[in-house]
Amino acid sequence: MNSKALNIESIKELQKKLSTLLGVSGHEGEVSAFILEEIEKRDLADKSWIDPLGNVLAIKEGSVGDNRILLDAHIDEIGFMISHIDKKGFLHFVSIGGWDNRILLGQSIILESGEGKIFHGIIGSKPPHLSTMEERKKVVDIPNMYIDIGMSSDEEVLGNSINIGSIGTLTSPYVEFPNGMVRGKAFDDRTGCNVLLHTMMLLKEREYSNTVVFNFAAQEEVGGYGAMTGAYSLKPTMALAIENTTAGDVPGIRDSEIPVYIGRGPAITVADKSIITNPKINRRLIKNAELEDVKYQYKKPRYGGTDAGKIQFIRSGVPSSVVSVPCRYIHSPTSLLKLEDIVETVKLLEVFIRNPANL
Repeated sequence: MNSKALNIESIKELQKKLSTLLGVSGHEGEVSAFILEEIEKRDLADKSWIDPLGNVLAIKEGSVGDNRILLDAHIDEIGFMISHIDKKGFLHFVSIGGWDNRILLGQSIILESGEGKIFHGIIGSKPPHLSTMEERKKVVDIPNMYIDIGMSSDEEVLGNSINIGSIGTLTSPYVEFPNGMVRGKAFDDRTGCNVLLHTMMLLKEREYSNTVVFNFAAQEEVGGYGAMTGAYSLKPTMALAIENTTAGDVPGIRDSEIPVYIGRGPAITVADKSIITNPKINRRLIKNAELEDVKYQYKKPRYGGTDAGKIQFIRSGVPSSVVSVPCRYIHSPTSLLKLEDIVETVKLLEVFIRNPANL
């Protein structure tokens, strides 16, 4: 596939921009504004808009086909919300989405004030040298953690427009690793957003028979709410959720337990905790991939859940499946993936839409 739109440098640049945006579930405004601007300035859709829930919706009209193919990727990331501010200026918090508590202590955080200003902080708890041996052996629960942003009183915190309900997340720099690997935060699911935007760039280069509709969906990490409202509005006849998924190809994991592998291309889900994916959709993915020599792998069942689980029962039902980019250390600020897997995922979506296998 020869295309000016699809190259590693373009993929890498957009991955960095998307990763560094702050968009915790329910507070995705910075991300949605960026994505809508990308769509409009590149003229990637016939219609695009932000709906009342914060989804970025777009439509690329087909020429003659009856199908409306939905591509969904969520824009939100996991994070936390401030639940209490103590007299000394320390912040207590609750999680938004699924954190592994073992990785939280000592991590750098970014926190957004009510005026949109970013503050930096550290997650702490009772120091190890002041803890008993029994306490050190236990995983610290979030209620026993706090955030230190260097302020000395609740008045100082409130004076900087940091309040109950302020949001933030863990952060780390976007870094290039060897072998075309990159590390960063929020790859789940800014990677899917990257895939969708590059797919839109490819669709701009030629005419396709079927209409393709896009949902850059809000609030996946807390229940898939944006997927439901977006799918209802866009009225798809079939759907693919585009995700990051856990690559377990690391020491200590048996081969039979590895969901997907880095470097083997996009993973097609047959079943997860939210859906038994549609066999006809999967057959179309696989036959077209094999016809044009696009990499793919299967994701072993039944790990995780995605927006597809919500999309499938909208209106009278939507045949749905999931295509995922493998990623190590997912749901952390140091996720790691291979850029070539993103390229192969874009290729898979393009050939699925074009459908030379005529399925």
